[in-house]
Formats: sequence, structure tokens, C-alpha cells
Amino acid sequence: MVAEKPLSDLTGRVCVVTGATRGIGRATAVGLGRLGATLVLVCRKVEDGAAVADEASGAGAPPAHIVLADLALQASIRAAGAEIVSRYPRLHVLVNNAGVILRSRQTTVDGFEMQFAVNHLAYFLLTNLLLDSLKEGAPSRIVNVSSGAHQGGRIDFDALQSERHYDPIRVYSMTKLANLHFTYQLARRLEGTGVTVNALHPGVVSTRLLASYLDLPLIGGAIAHAFGANPKEGAETSIYLAASPEVSNITGGYFVSRQPSRSSPASHDEATSRRLWKASAEMTGLA
Repeated sequence: MVAEKPLSDLTGRVCVVTGATRGIGRATAVGLGRLGATLVLVCRKVEDGAAVADEASGAGAPPAHIVLADLALQASIRAAGAEIVSRYPRLHVLVNNAGVILRSRQTTVDGFEMQFAVNHLAYFLLTNLLLDSLKEGAPSRIVNVSSGAHQGGRIDFDALQSERHYDPIRVYSMTKLANLHFTYQLARRLEGTGVTVNALHPGVVSTRLLASYLDLPLIGGAIAHAFGANPKEGAETSIYLAASPEVSNITGGYFVSRQPSRSSPASHDEATSRRLWKASAEMTGLA
């Protein structure tokens, strides 16, 4: 069992969490709230955000700010980014957590395959929209929730949208590998700015995402729990990377169970990281 790590008081620190209404994202938000953070909850429904805000407030957090966004839609991400930077010109933590696994291929309004759009392009676009505010708030941190599933991933630039063949696990693994390429390339770009960026594998966690994909009972069901830890345990590494003084000067890392780990050899191919950055910038209109 890994020993508990000391965490910093986050009073006065503004922390943005995506996918904040369920599972790991909710547990992460509440955990950061317990440390005194001012929370910005990015979610699709105001009532879901309000429930998390109430829970975090009960844990001692100051009032949270709810930002509505559909992370499958780039216009919605841009509107959310504009709202956040308008209200908070200085940001201190961004946790990119929202993700999906879909059994059948779906496309977004923007024309992108849904998993690639939500799991990767949303991270890329929102982070870049918030970068100036994160630099203004430095020292600040970006935390990207990836997955051990990246180990089986491959970035095929001729099939980023999986038009010819869609296998949900293959696509999910590819998007989680993309999270790591994004993390490592962004860390290189942010050297000397006071903004760190790290990624993590939260473990196999019994969340709505997992239960829905496996067609199991929702969280709390005995069958679902057999397939993973609870969301609070899954959020531990996200909270650690957002708040621990031990990692204040670490950037470009990959963590598992609050410990540095080595991601797949493919994730460290810098040429692929650069090419994926360029392609992502073009797809999000940031080129």
C-alpha cells in the first residue's frame, strides 16, 4: 500500500475540472474542494454541476462556479473557455478528466469520431484556450487523465477518425495514447513558464463509463464493483498531481498510484507527438 502523501492547502487557488459530475471527475472535484480550492466545474447539465458544488461546499470548499459545455462540440468548448478566462484571468489547476467509450462509431457535429473528439481534441482545445490564464496564475498545473489502456494504442495518421474499421477498445487506447503525446509535447512547449503538465492512469475504476460499456449495473452494483476500485480511489492520483508539493517541479511525467511510471515506448516518439500536435491544431482551428 502506498503511503499517504502530504497535500497543499489550495485556498485561493482556482481549479478547473472537466467531467466533474460523475465518477473520477466528481471525486477529484470534491477532493480539491476539501483542500480549499475554488472550483470551476465544467459539465453538461446545470443540475448535475449544482449537486457536485453542494457536495464540495459541504466538504469545506468555497462556492463553485459551474460552466456548461458539451466537450464533443468545439463551439461549446470555445464558449466555455471564454467564460472561464473572463471570470478567472488567473488559473492554477486544470484537470482534463472527461472521457467516453462508445460501442459503435458516432461522429460529432464538427465531423470527428466521438471518442477522438472528447478524449483527445477536447483536452487539446480547452487547454490551449486556458493557457494564458494558467501562465498568469503560475506556478500552475495541468493534469491529464490518461489510462493504462494506452499501452495497446497506436497513432495511425491515416485513420484518426476510424472510418474504415471501428473497434471501441482500439480507438479508446489510441485516444489515451494521444493524451500522453499531448502531455509530453505540451511539457516541452511550457518549459520555463511555471506551468507543469503531467498525465496519469487512475486504475480500473467502477464508473458509469465502465459500467455502461460493459453493460453492467450502475455504480454501486455488486457486479460493477467487481470490475474496479471506487471513484474516490481512482481520483487519488489526480488530486495528488494537482496538490502535492512533491510534484511541484515535475513536468512531462506519467503517474500510476501516485508514483512516477514509464509509459509505453510509443508514447515517447517525439516525431509522432509533434505530428499529432500539428494535426490537432488544424482540427481545432488553432493552427
